Order: sequence, then C-alpha cells, then structure tokens
Amino acid sequence: MSELPAIRLKRLQMRSMRRGIKEMDLILSRYAQAKLAVFDAASLDCYEDLLNENDQDLYQWVSGQAPSPPRISEMIEDIQAFIAQARG
Repeated sequence: MSELPAIRLKRLQMRSMRRGIKEMDLILSRYAQAKLAVFDAASLDCYEDLLNENDQDLYQWVSGQAPSPPRISEMIEDIQAFIAQARG
C-alpha cells in the first residue's frame, strides 16, 4: 500500500526541519513549507532524494560553494532562487 499524499507531505516537512546542521534546518523547513504542497509526484521524489544527502554537502551546493549532482541540480537551483527571493 502506498503512502497517502498528505502523510508524505508531513513526513517530508518533518525531515526538512530535523537536519544535522541548523543552517539546513532553517533553509529546508522554510522551503518545504512554501513549496511542497504545490509539487507534483516527480518533484516530491526529487526533493526526497535531496533529503537523503549529507547536510554538509547540501549546504555547499545550496550556498554555491560546490556544484550539485545533476540529478538534483534543478531542485538546488530552485532552493537558491527561494533563498534569494526571501532575502529581497
């Protein structure tokens, strides 16, 4: 039996808030709150794949200090755009 969409969203939101480093807690929890509800299944799959990555690597990719893997590069770019928009 597959996971209900509402339960999947809640699980991904919780995983976004409980990261290994505070910076990623803040970035991903805000991003998840703003974006997950409008994602299609493929985007949710990509985001879940991103959540499986190491936080130090994620921070390097999101901050532009290192290139991200091609399979999640569009998602990383969207997170970067979200951060830039939030900063004003």
